[in-house]
Amino acid sequence: MYGLCDCNNFYASCERVFRPDLVGKPVVVLSNNDGCVIARSNEAKSLGITMGQPFYQIRALAESRRVSVFSANFALYGDMSNRVMTTLRSLVPALEIYSIDEAFFNLEGITEAPDEFGHMVGRTVRRNTGIPVSIGIAPTKTLAKIASKLAKQYPKLAGCCYMHRPEDIAKVLNRFPLQDVWGIGRRYGKMFDRMGLRTAQQFVDLPQEWVRARMGIGGLRTWNELQGQECIGFEQMPPRKQQITISRSFPKEVYAFDELDRIVAEFASMCAEKLRGQQSACREVQSYICTNRHREDQPQRYDTRIIVLPEPTDSTFDIVRHARVALKQIFRQGYGYKKAGVVLSQISPASELQVSLFSSTDRPKHSRLMEVIDSVNKEYGRGKITIAAQGTTPFHMNREHLSPCYTTDWKDILVVKAK
Repeated sequence: MYGLCDCNNFYASCERVFRPDLVGKPVVVLSNNDGCVIARSNEAKSLGITMGQPFYQIRALAESRRVSVFSANFALYGDMSNRVMTTLRSLVPALEIYSIDEAFFNLEGITEAPDEFGHMVGRTVRRNTGIPVSIGIAPTKTLAKIASKLAKQYPKLAGCCYMHRPEDIAKVLNRFPLQDVWGIGRRYGKMFDRMGLRTAQQFVDLPQEWVRARMGIGGLRTWNELQGQECIGFEQMPPRKQQITISRSFPKEVYAFDELDRIVAEFASMCAEKLRGQQSACREVQSYICTNRHREDQPQRYDTRIIVLPEPTDSTFDIVRHARVALKQIFRQGYGYKKAGVVLSQISPASELQVSLFSSTDRPKHSRLMEVIDSVNKEYGRGKITIAAQGTTPFHMNREHLSPCYTTDWKDILVVKAK
């Protein structure tokens, strides 16, 4: 039996933990540079605000309906996620973190009734963190995802849906939208729309041979899981990322190469830090830049370049150097660039590196230096030690509605004063 803990409207809920006056009121959280809506409270959803909607389209509505608007505070959200996952680990036999606001758990060895256990988990997470969650419990991961969605939709379930009887599962699948099933995705969703298939049960009713032929082994797993057959195993250790990307849009167009060079160097440094965080090395470094596609009055350009490294590396120096080389090859004067990014690929475990016999790099010395840089930046804050190519002015996004970093910055810790 599997459970899924899904935080409700997670980013908006994080803001409400430290602003209880916003409970029951519309709240939205915006993407980088305050561009689009990436999180909404239920009250904001009821006003017709949609996910991904540009902020300028709802600015007047937000002012007239007193919608609380926040810039994305990922430092706060990451810390609150860690608190939720830490609480879950103390309650369940095994935990598999799926995303920043979702985690699977199994119930092996639990003697309590599954629904009672699920309600206990939800109450404890809410009490310890202030974050409301929905718990779904079912025989497979795919069904547990569906159960968690039902727990959100129906208040009478009190935050936990235990779905295990075949007749109950069939009843749910007959009404559950096929495009909302985990594993179907947008591409298959369009295919099923063209076929007139709308519910999960209609997908289950398809012949096994048809599913395998059209959707491969992944689709067959989903097909079996919806019928209660466990096909997606439990992983306590998250798999290493096969690609690491850091990209940002800029508050205004960037025309100067030197400014863009510093930004790309910073992004490459952040990628390298993430790479070492999962104890990996990469063989390819890609830089890309693009103009503002919404500015039809300006010349448009999108360029990218991939540099294949002579040997895998996790060194900030190597990765930044090659990212800058790629940028120099694609930059063109006269264009106002609105976005840049760095992508690391061909990733493999650092413990399995195959280096050249003729390499002149002192790898052990390099590794020790990277370890010192990472430990200092972790202890005293990101950016305390940087390389010269990043310059002295870090990249700043447009975040006019940023809330305090209540749990990650000493300056922002709440102070309770007695009356």
